[in-house]
Amino acid sequence: MFLPFFETLREARVPVSMREYLAFLDGMAAGLVTYDPEGFYYLARSAMVKDERHLDRFDRAFAAAFDGLAAISAQDVLDAIDIPGDWLAKMAEKHLSDEEKAEIEALGGFDKLMETLRQRLEEQDGRHQGGSKWVGTAGTSPFGAYGYNPEGVRIGQSESRHQRAVKVWDRREFKDLDDTVELGTRNIKVALRRLRRWARDGAADELDLDGTIRATAEHGYLDVQTRPERRNAVKVLLFVDVGGSMDPHVKVVEELFSAARSELKHLEHFYFHNCLYDGVWRDNTRRWTEQIPTHDLLRTYGPGYKCIFVGDASMSPYEVAFPGGANEFWNAEPGQVWLERARDQWPSNLWINPVPEAHWRYTQSIGMIREIFGADAMVPMTLEGLERGMKALGR
Repeated sequence: MFLPFFETLREARVPVSMREYLAFLDGMAAGLVTYDPEGFYYLARSAMVKDERHLDRFDRAFAAAFDGLAAISAQDVLDAIDIPGDWLAKMAEKHLSDEEKAEIEALGGFDKLMETLRQRLEEQDGRHQGGSKWVGTAGTSPFGAYGYNPEGVRIGQSESRHQRAVKVWDRREFKDLDDTVELGTRNIKVALRRLRRWARDGAADELDLDGTIRATAEHGYLDVQTRPERRNAVKVLLFVDVGGSMDPHVKVVEELFSAARSELKHLEHFYFHNCLYDGVWRDNTRRWTEQIPTHDLLRTYGPGYKCIFVGDASMSPYEVAFPGGANEFWNAEPGQVWLERARDQWPSNLWINPVPEAHWRYTQSIGMIREIFGADAMVPMTLEGLERGMKALGR
């Protein structure tokens, strides 16, 4: 019965195995959910999704496989009234609060609610907007769509507005967790946390609980021990491409920069345009008056730093390969020379590209920079790509 659903999940690239599918069937056979679409959704999700990055894919596959399950037409409601009353009563007990039950009792009970629905459907000839009696939209009647009632029957509505109807599972809560989509600040922070190397430094002002217990046991009296706080000792140089073809990527780069400032305590950042040349800057409003010679960076920051470039690597090939190829000034040495110097000085390096990876092969300069850094050292700005890059930098 559920084999098409299983096939839809596989087509949506949700890595569900036969073992997980059988576990889902076992749950259904055991009666874990009965006549409960929302419970069915959560059972399927918990049994067949093992990685939060695939939750959005699961939601889309579920919607495709069971399209229309939560949308109830007027005729569907009339047919549903023939469902045994004890089933409906049990559903009401499961989904309603005591306050909501009291409000329904004020209408005359659940049987009265369903009987009233039947009568109003038979009386009403057309669509109704607002109000508290007819089946319609944006009102307070228990029947209809886009309105409010403590326990309603949703009719002809693609999604819930108040999440108060019995069947509520059409909302996608995890659409930012798919590892093929661009990142938000929250997910960037999660990925950057892979880039950590803990060390204790500073004043000894953190309680050492294990040391305190040991010292107290040895001396026979309370002997409080302290130790330096544990901090992330990773040091990072961040080079960010700005202007020109990077303008469409400003938002996601800002999110990356914000997350990096929050998660990496030893972070130095600099800006460049298109390719690294003999000067970088910290303030884009003063890029021509307060440039920092790249040679100074090579002498100042030792090889213990990890070096991250962020840019679309999309430019004229001349900017990478030839002197004078830069589009804003005369560069005495090709960009390739400066990139190779940076890689030699900081062997742990990475290039993060906001352009979707599937498009890289269409831009010659992206291929040239991948050749300079190594194919594995350029990653897309997605959750999967960033985690892959942080794992490589952390080695």
